Amino acid sequence: MPTTKTRINISLSNDVRDALAKLARRDRVPRATKAAKLLETALELEEDLVWDILAHRRDIKNSHYIPHNKAWKY
Repeated sequence: MPTTKTRINISLSNDVRDALAKLARRDRVPRATKAAKLLETALELEEDLVWDILAHRRDIKNSHYIPHNKAWKY
């Protein structure tokens, strides 16, 4: 049965390959599953970094703040 997931081919250094194999073995999952989960985690971390940068840019002295109840009012 064909998969609906996108497949990619990547080249890994020996160190990364070995680490991935050990982590997959530890978690008792296939290497591809572990690699996909690690990529998801890395993408979430990257997204957090972007939001952190945006928040720091907006966090300036004498800013006008909107109360929480007004910000979420329809």
